[in-house]
This record gives sequence, C-alpha cells and structure tokens, in this order.
Amino acid sequence: MDSVTKEKRYLKAKKRVEELKGFYIHLANYIAVNLFLSCAQIVDGISEDKSVTEIFSDFGMYAVWLIWGLGIFLHWLGVFESKVIGKNWEENKLKEIMDKDELTNRLDGFKK
Repeated sequence: MDSVTKEKRYLKAKKRVEELKGFYIHLANYIAVNLFLSCAQIVDGISEDKSVTEIFSDFGMYAVWLIWGLGIFLHWLGVFESKVIGKNWEENKLKEIMDKDELTNRLDGFKK
C-alpha cells in the first residue's frame, strides 16, 4: 500500500472519529443539561407546593427534551450514515442521476 493511500485512509478515519466524538459530546450535553433543567423544575415545583402530578404534567418539563431530542436524532442519522440523510446519500443520488442521464442519452442516440 503506498503512502498516499495510507494517508487518505488515515484522514478518512480521523474525520470519522471527529464526527463520532462530536455526536457523543452533543449527546452528553443533551443529557446533562436536560437533567439539570428537569431537576430545577422539580425543585421549583416543590418550593411552590405543587403536587407530583402537577409538576410532571407541565409540558415545560418535556419540551426541551423533545425538541432537542429531535436535533439529537437528526445528528445521529447524519453520523451513522442513514440512507435518508447520511453522507453517502448525496454521492449515491448524484451517481443515480448521472447514470439515468447517460442511459437517456444512449437511448436518444438509438432513436436517431
């Protein structure tokens, strides 16, 4: 294996590790911040003499979890290369369109 190929493989692996690291940092921040906010809401509810049902029935308790959770889900899709939104999607779509265009051009050549 030549040095250029090794370097390309190394750079690709390094980029992948950075993507994974970014996702895991995002996930850790999501959990830490949301736990803190939820605990703060529980303590606030207790200090206002709210019942457990009142505290946990407040949508504010879940809003940040849900909205930020959607962002985490989309980040997960991107990092773990889902067919829907992954990094290979663009390359695959370009290849598909180019192949279709080439086939159309060949068929047009036969019609003439």
